[in-house]
Amino acid sequence: MPDSTITKSPLPGLYIVATPIGNLGDISPRAAATLASADLIAAEDTRVTAKLLSHLGLRIAMTPYHDHSDEYIRQQLVARMADEVIVLVSDAGTPLISDPGYKLVRDARHAGRHITTLPGPCAAIAAITLSGLPSDRFLFAGFLPNKAKARADTIAEFKALRATLLFYESGPRLSAALAALADGLGNREAAVAREISKLYEECVTGTLLDLSARYADAPPKGEIVILVGPPDADQHEEGDDDSIDAALREALVDHPVAKAAKTVAKRFGLERQDIYARALAIKGEASNDAAIDIAPK
Repeated sequence: MPDSTITKSPLPGLYIVATPIGNLGDISPRAAATLASADLIAAEDTRVTAKLLSHLGLRIAMTPYHDHSDEYIRQQLVARMADEVIVLVSDAGTPLISDPGYKLVRDARHAGRHITTLPGPCAAIAAITLSGLPSDRFLFAGFLPNKAKARADTIAEFKALRATLLFYESGPRLSAALAALADGLGNREAAVAREISKLYEECVTGTLLDLSARYADAPPKGEIVILVGPPDADQHEEGDDDSIDAALREALVDHPVAKAAKTVAKRFGLERQDIYARALAIKGEASNDAAIDIAPK
């Protein structure tokens, strides 16, 4: 039975097309057909996309669309979507995943244009399947900031999250990024995946510090994904009195005192009886404040 999703004359609009992250054989038939039907391809780097088009035997008009593209270029593309098939691609993988594009999609949607996506390769998803780290819950966080202070602040946001963390990184920054992650999160289990789907694909696992040392004097080439495992079940969040009380107040909004105390005690690794007493005190303060608010003036 023929695939009804592939048509010779697709509707005018925006087509978000995932392209191979390495092996050009990963292009899907539907993606190839959509590229062939395009009136214009908006490409992150036209030189990179030209190689894919050459592999497919296609010659399609292209225009650059990247981080530095301004609003005028976006509006020109959105205007053309009324009557033409505009295809958005990044250099590799799924557009908008740590790549430019969301503003174009947003503006096209506001203009009422037809928008569809053609799913396919994504380095972050491919890497987590290779890593052996927990994949039931994960967070993709793109590239870490360049400056040490901003990088440390960003890493600190993820410390309490019980999920596998995914980052994109470059070879020259890899060792320092791994060391910064170890400093901010603890020396967790991790993986470095690179050259996915290519001849020299590899996924190296170990602790963050082991991996940092491995790449310190030999920065690798290619596209790199860092994966950091979640904290151990018995690893507790550090917190002072103010942060513990804040956590209790938040928990008490939706839970009775006993359950709120149990949750916060487990989170910070503290004695449940002590936290229960603090929860009762906070609950009492809240009740007194409410009584004052409704008292006759």
